[in-house]
Amino acid sequence: MAAPAGHLRPGRYLAFFALIVVALYALVFFTGSGKPTPKLGIDLQGGTRVTLSARNPDGGDPPRESLEQARSIIERRVNGIGVGGTEVVLDGSNVVITVPGEQGDQAKTLGKTAKLGFRKVVTSQPVTPVPQPSTPPTSGAPSSAPPSSSGAPGASAPPSSPANGGSGAAGAPQQQPGDSDEQTKKEIEEARSLRQNPDLMSTDQAKQAAAAEKAFAALNCDPKVSDPLVGNDLTDKPLVACGDKNTAKYLLEPEFLPGTEISDASSGYDTQNSQWVVNLNFKSDGSRIWGDFTSKNTQKQAAFVLDTQVVSAPTIQSAILGGQTQITGRFSQAEAKDLADVLKYGSLPLSFESSDATTVSATLGLASLQAGLIAGGIGLLIVFIYCLFYYRLLGVLTILSLVFAFSLVYAVLVLLGRWIGYTLDLAGVAGLIIAIGITADSFVIYFERLKDEIREGRTFRSAVPRGWSRAQRTILASDAVSFLAAAILYLLAVGDVKGFAFTLGMSTVLDLVVVYLVTHPLVAMISRSKSKFLSNPKNLGLGAVQQLGTERKAARPAPGRPNVKEA
Repeated sequence: MAAPAGHLRPGRYLAFFALIVVALYALVFFTGSGKPTPKLGIDLQGGTRVTLSARNPDGGDPPRESLEQARSIIERRVNGIGVGGTEVVLDGSNVVITVPGEQGDQAKTLGKTAKLGFRKVVTSQPVTPVPQPSTPPTSGAPSSAPPSSSGAPGASAPPSSPANGGSGAAGAPQQQPGDSDEQTKKEIEEARSLRQNPDLMSTDQAKQAAAAEKAFAALNCDPKVSDPLVGNDLTDKPLVACGDKNTAKYLLEPEFLPGTEISDASSGYDTQNSQWVVNLNFKSDGSRIWGDFTSKNTQKQAAFVLDTQVVSAPTIQSAILGGQTQITGRFSQAEAKDLADVLKYGSLPLSFESSDATTVSATLGLASLQAGLIAGGIGLLIVFIYCLFYYRLLGVLTILSLVFAFSLVYAVLVLLGRWIGYTLDLAGVAGLIIAIGITADSFVIYFERLKDEIREGRTFRSAVPRGWSRAQRTILASDAVSFLAAAILYLLAVGDVKGFAFTLGMSTVLDLVVVYLVTHPLVAMISRSKSKFLSNPKNLGLGAVQQLGTERKAARPAPGRPNVKEA
């Protein structure tokens, strides 16, 4: 806070402000590896923003710990894209992914739950009747060695196989126009319970066959139909799931190995079999479990189940004891890489669905940036013209103060972008433009208080400390209200509105710094100046009020002599 009247030393305040500016710009130019420019949002530089909404299995609010864990995992996946400037933040129960540039399409798939598990195949059934070849095709062996051609998914089924029960045309309960949400939810739950009915593993073959027939019929593997049953499967129960490319349905035993036991995953090209594969390395416990299972189940199928869909169900050719295996499934290069990345960076503790995905081209982002700069420039120009016309030399001080305020805001935005990843978007630009008015308002309050003191008959020099003493309380109250409104808006708002509230609140704080360390000291220096130009009230826009003050002072009675009005 400024010193009391008569004790203010403007030079110290201005020197302290200069030290702050020098320190900030030293950090801007000599620290960090980025450019000395603010970090821009996708609406200003182009890119993709994806909002993922969390879904809890029990329908309640997702736990904060699970959301934070999911955010961390998705962040690792986003960083795996290899694009600089990416950002993953929590917004309530949503995860917001921001990827600048033109490589943001991959971000739209990063919210996959990636719940991988390994299950033993009981039986399988083609979705549509197809001629069975005399020699079953190879679907890939889960081994570090090339798969042989002796195994195929569903090559042999037990007597209880529901080969004739249900088909791919049998639709799972889907929401029809006019159905209530409760009815749809009930149908989904019924279908889910059929898919994971314990009777599927019953020792009674008739009961098992009936349960499997209903479960097969309840599962819709039509890729054109959105299956509401994906995700949140119960690992301790059997499962009926669609196979790779939706060409088959599988009856699977409970999960014997979770995907969390995978230590690493990578994609590669198997030149011997001319196909893209995903190579897996297991952790110590996973390697042991996988080794025991493959040792006891040679010539049987193991299904790699990702989000309740069978990615691959190869036949085990031999025991695999080294902790390394391979997923094959007629992948393209991109599909193999995507699957490897999902498995490498971990499984999400929650299911997510994409509620919003926005892509802005670089050209449109540049146009938005230019529009924001033009709007800010017009706002500044109007304020400059008003101040020069109404306050003259004091208006020049206002312009200098606004320039200094902008220098502070710019440096702080650059540093916040580096330190906490803050990105300036269009909403933030709007907050900065409005802050121009708030900053100028502080100067107007100060100058009008000076006019009030001069109207009382005081000189400009004596009016400065008295006017400041009265003005600073109003300035503090006004900025406190603005900052409080911005803080509440930031805490309660979602999305881009947070950017608006942040820049508005930050600019309000910096406004106080400039008013106390620059504007008031400069006005005090002018009031003490011996220059006739600077001390001329007309040059300060105070000529009219100075004359009024002189007239009021002359009309006052002399001390000790009452003003007696003649009859």
